[in-house]
Formats: sequence, C-alpha cells, structure tokens
Amino acid sequence: MIKKEMIAMLLAGGQGSRLGVLTSKLAKPAVAFGGKYKIIDFPLSNCINSGVDTVGVLTQYRPLRLNQHIGIGMPWDLDRNIGGVTVLPPYEKSENSQWYTGTANAIYQNIEYIDYYNPEYVLILSGDHIYKMDYENMLDYHKTSKADITLATYQVPMEEASRFGVVITDESGCIQEFEEKPEKPRSNKASMGIYIFNWKLLKESLTVMKDQPSCDFGKHIIPYCHEKGSKICAYEYKGYWKDVGTLGSYWEANMELIDIIPEFNLYEEFWRIYTKSDVLPPQYIAPESSVTKSIIGEGTEVYGDVSSSVIGSGVSIGKGAVVKNSIIMNGATIGDGAVIDKAIIAEGVVIGANAELGVGEEAPNEFAPHIYSFGLVTIGENSVIPEGVKIGKNVAIFGETTLDEYPDGLLKSGSSIIKVGE
Repeated sequence: MIKKEMIAMLLAGGQGSRLGVLTSKLAKPAVAFGGKYKIIDFPLSNCINSGVDTVGVLTQYRPLRLNQHIGIGMPWDLDRNIGGVTVLPPYEKSENSQWYTGTANAIYQNIEYIDYYNPEYVLILSGDHIYKMDYENMLDYHKTSKADITLATYQVPMEEASRFGVVITDESGCIQEFEEKPEKPRSNKASMGIYIFNWKLLKESLTVMKDQPSCDFGKHIIPYCHEKGSKICAYEYKGYWKDVGTLGSYWEANMELIDIIPEFNLYEEFWRIYTKSDVLPPQYIAPESSVTKSIIGEGTEVYGDVSSSVIGSGVSIGKGAVVKNSIIMNGATIGDGAVIDKAIIAEGVVIGANAELGVGEEAPNEFAPHIYSFGLVTIGENSVIPEGVKIGKNVAIFGETTLDEYPDGLLKSGSSIIKVGE
C-alpha cells in the first residue's frame, strides 16, 4: 500500500476576473509572469524544492493551456511513477455531476485521489501567488505545535487587511478568531490560503460540509473545525509574498523584479523556479537600440528603446519604438516608432507602427473601473492595434480593432474596446 507523509493539492481552477482581458481565454495560473514563467510555476517549484513530490492540480476554467504547460511535470521533476503531478479536472460521476463550486468542494470531489496516497498530512495551495516558501518548515511547525490545522499567515498593511481573511492568535500562535474580509479588521495577520491539515480531520470535515453551497475553506471548513475544538495554529511567513489577483498588483510584482536589488530574486541558485521552456534562439539587441533595467526573454529582437520593462520571449520591438514601465508577453509585435508607457500587453498582440499607448491624463474606466485602473493600458491576447492611433490610460482592448473604432485616431482615457466572441 502506498503511503506518503504529505501530498499537495494546488487549486488552479480560478478565472481571475480581476485581471480583466488577460484572463478572458486563460486560467489565471497560466498567465505569464517575469518574462519566462507562468504564475503556477511558483507553487509547483516550491513543492519540489520543499521535497513534496506528489501534487494534484485542480483545474476548471479554460484549462487547456495550463494542462499543456504542466504536461507530465518534467520541468519540475514531477514526472514520477508514484506520485508526481496529476491534473484533476471535474469529472462525471454516476450519481451526480457538478463543477467545482468552491475551494473545499474541489478537494471533496478528489477524496479518492488523496486516499490513494494515504497521506498523514494534506497541503492546500493556491495557484495564483508569487512567493518562495519551504513547506517543510511549515510542516515541522505543524508537528511541533501538535496542530490539527496550520494556516500560513502574512502581515499585511492594516489598510489592506479587509481584502483578506484575517486571524487573531494568542501568544502561542494558536488561532482564537477568524474574520473573512472584515470591514473593520482587528488584526493584520492575513491568511495566505496555504493550509496543512491532518488528513483524517480534513476528510471528515469535507464529508460533513459537503452539502454547503460553494463550500470554501475560509468560510466553511476552518470555522467548522474551530467550532468543534480542533487546534488551529498560525505559521507566520516572513518572506516575499504577492497575491497577483489585480492588474495593479500583477504589474507591480513584475516591476519589482527589475529593481536594482529585487525584493524577489529569480536568480537564486538554491531555490530555483522551474518552468516549461520552448527551445528558442538567443535574444538580439540591435546596435542602434538601448535597453536599461529590463528583463528580455529568449528569441526577442529589440531595434528600439526599452527601459524598466519585462519583455517575454519571441517579442519584436521595431526601430524607433519606445517601451517603458511595461509588461510585454510572448510573441507580441511592437511596430516601428510605437511609444508604449505603462501597459500590459498579452501574448500575440500586434501594435501598429507609430501607435502611442498611455497618453494624456487618467480618467476612470467607464466599463469596469474596479478592474482597469492604476493608469494602465491593458491589451488582451492576439489583439491588433492599428497604426498611428493614440490610446489613453485605464483603457482595456480585446480583439482585432480597426482605425474607424478610434474617433479622430484617439481612444481616450477610461474607454474600452472589448469584442466578445473573438
């Protein structure tokens, strides 16, 4: 009989609607990050670096590219005969079939998978955070404190605490109270959505709570275990951690990679971030071009000026083009003379010659001001921007656009062109 001490369940089914057009055809964990990675590479690399060699990845929303990226897990050394990585989409069962309706419901529907490995402990992870964490240290803490459940917590600024589930602990680190996204938080210890459960307790709680609509860890499972007297401890994590769930935090986390001394270092030998890489030629920087304080991916050709930007692989930046404070993902083409300031440009986008992105004063986005803010221009994958147009700030574009969609050649700040069905 197989027996693993701890296996990981990685929740990667989310749509990530706060990333707007970046996730209209892509699950959030499959979004590019740092020029060559995908967001999901970070928890997967943490697993293998922490000695966790069995990972179930729960997918749901637009899983195709995520599945292709993970494959059999080879880049992360997770192509194992026993264990390794397994992609777990919802599937049809004899009595009733349903989508995953909440984080805990997704785990409940995969009890059979977990039981197969008969683990002592189950590590629950989120597929959309950027961080490096040794889960083995967290497991040691879980064992030493004789906890039934351990939550990883992170101190966030008090003014941001209402975005998170926060916990109130006693002096020994045991959790006394939970507040799920409180309006007036009494603590700034935020739950990171990383949990270690004793498997017996988790299995029993999932079974008891199985009929809760949209059964969720923060809202249902943990409060239930707390009420029945389970010992729940907080493991305080002190390293870098970023929830890249909004366009602003996603842009910021990318920009932090190019700081003189980056807070989050992709270049450490002892804690590598692994990814599936295409075989590409080296980058080419033309003699007349200039590149400062930027990450440039393989196979990218730069004939213009790039500063303070994160550029993916296979990108082409034309003569006289200027790119600054921007994220440009794989395979995008920036035409000659185009000027791009503070934009997020998704994969395969074509920006026409002499187009200008990020001009003028900011104005709130008319379509979704809570998503398209921070002064960014966000362009969804495979979109086309015609030559010579000017585009303001807090703008979203998705689809193949034509000159007649830009009144007098301008898409003013706060506007959007989103073509559904493309």
